[in-house]
Amino acid sequence: MIDGISVESANSSLASTTAQQTLDKDAFTQLLVTQLQNQDPLSPSTNEELAAQLAQFSSLEQMELVNENIVGLARLEQGNALVDQITGAAGLVGQRVSYADQNGQLVAGDVEYAKVQDGQILLGIDGVDVPLVQVAEILGQVGDGDEITGDDDSGGENGGPADEQ
Repeated sequence: MIDGISVESANSSLASTTAQQTLDKDAFTQLLVTQLQNQDPLSPSTNEELAAQLAQFSSLEQMELVNENIVGLARLEQGNALVDQITGAAGLVGQRVSYADQNGQLVAGDVEYAKVQDGQILLGIDGVDVPLVQVAEILGQVGDGDEITGDDDSGGENGGPADEQ
């Protein structure tokens, strides 16, 4: 008489598989070999059934490769998005911007630096780290001539530079 697969061995196999939560290609190969070893010699698996199982195995390998590639592309896309954001933020250095403070009020300040911290782009505005997403408006370059200045204290005649002696 041929030994078959018992209920106990099936239950223990199910428990170990459930603990792993996934069947990788090694487990699939092991299942296929076990099936071939324990098949009924009076009604063996047909060539078509074996070919179908091998095709499933091949398909599983291809899906794993596609999944790995998709995950790699997603990581690359995240990296590219972060580079785009930091590049844009770097372009704001030396600009005057307005941003919403913690109370929701718009505050204007000069961007001194841009940095990445915990995956978030922060702008240094007048000594405060402000998330880039809080910037509401770009007001222009710092020192572009729009500032209001006081009287000319140059000391020279007719508003010219002071004479050096």
